[in-house]
Amino acid sequence: MESITTELLFFLMAVAAVAGLVDAIAGGGGLLTLPALLWAGLPPVQALATNKLQGSFGTLSASIHYVRKTDILQHKLWPLVGATFLGAASGTLMVQYLPDELLREVIPLLLVLFSLYFLFSPRVSDEDAAQRLPLGWFALALCFPIGFYDGFFGPGTGSFFVLAVVALLGHNLTHATGVTKILNLTSNLAALLFFALGGHVLWELGLLLGLAQAGGAWLGAHLAVRHGAVVIRPLLVIISLAVSLKLLLT
Repeated sequence: MESITTELLFFLMAVAAVAGLVDAIAGGGGLLTLPALLWAGLPPVQALATNKLQGSFGTLSASIHYVRKTDILQHKLWPLVGATFLGAASGTLMVQYLPDELLREVIPLLLVLFSLYFLFSPRVSDEDAAQRLPLGWFALALCFPIGFYDGFFGPGTGSFFVLAVVALLGHNLTHATGVTKILNLTSNLAALLFFALGGHVLWELGLLLGLAQAGGAWLGAHLAVRHGAVVIRPLLVIISLAVSLKLLLT
């Protein structure tokens, strides 16, 4: 914190608030916060770890709002939460040992396809559809690997979760976004736990930025619950394409 000026801290808090708003609606907040932390001079591992701390505040705030304003807890989420936690913990532990070149090449292309799906698919709406995969299989086949990806790399995790929940569990887009916030909170907390055990988290900075991100996330969740797919759908497309462009250019 000694090297971070007051002006820089306020800038990082502003970025965190905007990221929380965007992330609560469509995911992709890390696209804003992680580059900002790196630009502030944090080493990459500390930036990743501190970003997980502040991101946990945002996803917690959004999750609480979705739980209070929707009926997402009527769905059986524990198998999904458990698989996501184990996946994220595994990804965080493996991040220093596995090369990420393949992910950097494949993920942008997948995100482009996902954004096109959200743009053109009639299933992506505020209407529920038929469930295509049992919860147990969904947890193993989707939640564990997406959680692993979030612990290992990160950008676009929310887009992966929303697409999977809409396409395979049949939730409408507003409910799918709420489920995604709970699963994303799970993966953030799992990654944060193992980053903290490694001593990589800058707690004071992360807590300040987390409070700012929580405020933005509350506003974003309010807009998403109130306006549904009208707000979520275009932002999800924009964020997916933006993440893809950033990953292709890095």
